[in-house]
Amino acid sequence: MNNVIHSRTPQPKFPAPLAWPLGLIPTRLNSAILVKLLNRLFAPELADGELDFLAGRQMLIKVADARLSYRITLEDGLLASADNGQREDLSIEGNIYDFLLLATRREDTDTLFFNRRLKLGGDTELGLYVKNFLDGMEIEGRMGPLLKLLNGAALVMARLP
Repeated sequence: MNNVIHSRTPQPKFPAPLAWPLGLIPTRLNSAILVKLLNRLFAPELADGELDFLAGRQMLIKVADARLSYRITLEDGLLASADNGQREDLSIEGNIYDFLLLATRREDTDTLFFNRRLKLGGDTELGLYVKNFLDGMEIEGRMGPLLKLLNGAALVMARLP
């Protein structure tokens, strides 16, 4: 019998003193800011109906180490912040570093989910739609300076103890 020991390298975490004030920002406000950005970024896909699988569904994104939560749905063809009182259909949870790796394509979705660095909960079929949507995106050219900023943030996070 083969005994294999897998060592997990600790992943960078957002500094707790900086996370504390972020946790005070209401989820509804965080969500409203994020959906404005995502509606611009995903405008062609929204126009083509590629995100229609979110219509009437609620997705919760939790950035655990930064104490941030986002609730997103699709209303009238646009992403919108969702109601806190309603139970989410899908949840995605991880640390800020892993979301940065996902956004900058430094790590693929399969690796992040398979290694449980990003955790899915709820409707797995909906989760698969989200994963496939993200995998199929070619947004690097649209992100411009934002991609540079996110790459810089990932590099800074990688150097944190």
